[in-house]
Amino acid sequence: MSNLLAARFQMAFSLGFHMIFAALGVGMPLLLLIAEGLWLRTRRPHYLKLAKTWGKATGLTFAIGAVSGTALSFELGLLWPAFMGFAGIAVGPAFTVEGFAFFTEAIFIGLYLYGWKRLSPLAHWLTGIPVAIAGAASSVLVVAADAWMQNPLGADLLKANPAAVDPAGILFGNPTWPIMAIHSTLATYAATAFAVAGVYAWGALRGKKDAVRRSALRIVLVVGTLAAALMPITGDRSAKYAARFQPAKLAAMESQFQTEKGAPLRIGGWPDPETGEVRYAIELPKGLSFLAFGDFNAEVKGLDQFPRQDWPNVPVTHVSFQLMVAAGILMLAAVAWYWYVAWKRRGRELDNDLLLRILIGASPLGFLALETGWIVTEVGRQPWILYNVMRTSEAVTPNPHVLSTLVGFVALYLLLGLTLVWLLRRLSHDEDGLEAYGEGAAS
Repeated sequence: MSNLLAARFQMAFSLGFHMIFAALGVGMPLLLLIAEGLWLRTRRPHYLKLAKTWGKATGLTFAIGAVSGTALSFELGLLWPAFMGFAGIAVGPAFTVEGFAFFTEAIFIGLYLYGWKRLSPLAHWLTGIPVAIAGAASSVLVVAADAWMQNPLGADLLKANPAAVDPAGILFGNPTWPIMAIHSTLATYAATAFAVAGVYAWGALRGKKDAVRRSALRIVLVVGTLAAALMPITGDRSAKYAARFQPAKLAAMESQFQTEKGAPLRIGGWPDPETGEVRYAIELPKGLSFLAFGDFNAEVKGLDQFPRQDWPNVPVTHVSFQLMVAAGILMLAAVAWYWYVAWKRRGRELDNDLLLRILIGASPLGFLALETGWIVTEVGRQPWILYNVMRTSEAVTPNPHVLSTLVGFVALYLLLGLTLVWLLRRLSHDEDGLEAYGEGAAS
């Protein structure tokens, strides 16, 4: 295995695992805030049970995510020294400010977890707000660095005169950053909500149909519904930005091999880069031109406009994009069915076994959309680590021992994943001390 292939596989594996931990770290604080807020308003004990359990889950995902994120930051320097040497001045502010968000989150997670029975109920709930804000901010700031890699604003000046560069300006002034940040943050909320819904649907299918499960499903599916409904809007904006700033990526996503006016939108299909054909696809005439440019007759650049060596991996990018879209549609279908059954059954939706099985089946869809979306983002940028500025092959370390670090990091992330699963399985809605908290904290 070549150094480049080993480094790319290691980065992809590490990022794929870290995104699971990071997504839970962003999504869980919002859920616990809602649960405890509902307890403050209603004083119904099952909301407090949810808040306490979800608080523990937040602490676990934060701890595991901190380890995986630290390892990932080391990999940037170990595997891509030429990139960090050139781009460090540009992406540095994102990681610096993210460090402040990380420590803010760590401090307030400590206050939240150890503040039960020590703070008044309102003060305790307020400590959860910085956790939710800092968790989302960390995601948004890291995405700023990736957005700059997709659209390296000011790279020419950085090459010519690094001292004249305004790092914050080229990083946070990047027009691709806001929409990428919003879309990816919504994806973390959707992934968390659907995963948690699957857990509680599984418990309800096994006979645990109490107020805790009913309320948990209602809370997470409100969040999941909002996130899943907004993601197509932000996804459409992301595709329009790709058409403007990364036309080769859009062409790979849609398997558009030839430049064409009135380009069709392809659903499914398997692209063959050698022949330029897309087999088994359903084509909607002029659909891609309209979605990309708002004009049914607009010209869409095909891969024929780019040198063959500058093409992304078309099959991987296209299939990942199709899976992402399919997962989004299925999530919307699942929540639509849930709300229909909830309306028809009026509080007895947990008695519908078909609904519970649908929610269990839908539980990985959020993470499927999240992971395939990032595959589209990253593989669609190749062969560039810094789009149209630096090739990935130019940035990789010359050290011949990348395969050894690959084995070590794969083992680390597998261990972290198994540890998180084991710890989360041990969590339960412990009823001990709930009355004491309600009385003691209020006094």
